[in-house]
Amino acid sequence: MNSLPEIEAAILQLSEDEMRDLSNWLQEYLNDAWDKQIEADAKSGRLDQLIQRAKVDIEANRVKPLEVV
Repeated sequence: MNSLPEIEAAILQLSEDEMRDLSNWLQEYLNDAWDKQIEADAKSGRLDQLIQRAKVDIEANRVKPLEVV
């Protein structure tokens, strides 16, 4: 099973519970990949400009509380 069509066909053969398990596994995999990317971006300095801009906005009171957004 090496191609996307083969994988899609195999997924269609899964039970509802197996599909749910696969979905949960895939979401966890994507979450982990996202965390690793953010960590790499932070270590490399790619986020420094955004962090600085956020700090300036906070100091200038140009932000809203999360519960308002």
